[in-house]
Amino acid sequence: MDKIDTGTQSLVLSGLQQLPHREKNQKKVFFKKGEDPLNSVDTSKYFYFVLSGKIKIFQIDFSSSKEQTLYLLSRGDMFDVVSLLDGTIREQLSEVLEDAELIQMPIEDVQEMILLDNNFRQLFYSYLASQLKSMENLAISLSFYDVYQRVLQLFTKFTHIKDGKPKLEKIDNLKHEDIASMVGTVRKVVNRSLQKLKKDGIIELSRKKIHIKNFKKILDKLTT
Repeated sequence: MDKIDTGTQSLVLSGLQQLPHREKNQKKVFFKKGEDPLNSVDTSKYFYFVLSGKIKIFQIDFSSSKEQTLYLLSRGDMFDVVSLLDGTIREQLSEVLEDAELIQMPIEDVQEMILLDNNFRQLFYSYLASQLKSMENLAISLSFYDVYQRVLQLFTKFTHIKDGKPKLEKIDNLKHEDIASMVGTVRKVVNRSLQKLKKDGIIELSRKKIHIKNFKKILDKLTT
């Protein structure tokens, strides 16, 4: 998922400072790896700003046990914008992939921030647009592309060029079953794609990391 920049925390705190009577209603919450923190009861009452860690938001088809990741939240992300806007309780599952720290605020306080703080309002709607774009891209990817192409797209999305070198971020240390969940398949199938990418000299696989060796080849394969 596309995410907003690392200035999120300062902008949020700036908005809170303009609402001093609301500041006491926010609190930091911490979740350990493996926990399911964002249940439907919480998100019907509270809104979250992620400060650190990784949290997977997903759905499971219990008839087939197939899992689909909807969002991978990390620093700079918010949850849940849909519940904030329409008040619905959504049946979603969550799992902390890395120990996480979040700011928790009552939904009505965030709604007031949207109304009264222009900077935060622009930030929020920019983030909402990025979420809609992310879900649209996911639907297109699942409908039109095979697993190998979906893995290539996933790596493209999370690869950033630093000092002229490609670096896979956010998903580089995920378990292969979590990557499979992001591209709508199972671990066995995604492993075949990863091994093919390794054989072609595009990625390097270590015990806990995926490294991009040839980002140009990824782009070339997506355009052919």
